[in-house]
Amino acid sequence: MADASQTLAALSNRLAEQASALARAVSSPVEAPAYLDLVRRARSADDLAEQVLKLCVQQCRDAGHTWQEIGDLLGVTRQAAFQRFGKPIDPRTGEPMDKTVRMADAAERSIAIVTAVLEGRMEEARRSFNAQVLEAFTDEVRGDALATVAGLVGAFEGFGEGEPFVRRIGDHTVVDIPLRYEAGDMKARVAFDTDEKVAGLFILAPETP
Repeated sequence: MADASQTLAALSNRLAEQASALARAVSSPVEAPAYLDLVRRARSADDLAEQVLKLCVQQCRDAGHTWQEIGDLLGVTRQAAFQRFGKPIDPRTGEPMDKTVRMADAAERSIAIVTAVLEGRMEEARRSFNAQVLEAFTDEVRGDALATVAGLVGAFEGFGEGEPFVRRIGDHTVVDIPLRYEAGDMKARVAFDTDEKVAGLFILAPETP
């Protein structure tokens, strides 16, 4: 705990220094080329803030606070908080699970696949499916699913606000994409397997963990 506290204190001091430097920079007259430097400084402060937040969450957990408490504080579900900050153990090996997202283009590919499915370009979409999804995701299944969604929230109007949420869950890379319908919001979820093929494709209520 002492080492974690010292690391947190050191990172917090660095964050304070970078935030102060950024505040001084934006309070002075800025010419066009210098705006890129502001972005660089802000990005660096953001990276440090993320490290500080992770350590604070770790200390909360070490002190006995629940994922529900942490999720409530962050405005997310307890599962979302765990997926972002937790350290799950692989029951197959007893080792910490790798949460590194290695698919650099996961968000872009997911948007392209969801767009193809919504627009009925299934031949294009199926090129990204693994064998199980290729067999299961028939035109009839697609039609039934879209009809169910239309019955809930009406016609599809476009992608919603916010960036796709990409994370590693077990052996899968999972992407959630905000969707906008005439009577409410939904989200598409695309799961990629280790071969970077689509292992699951769903349209869900936005609050679904």
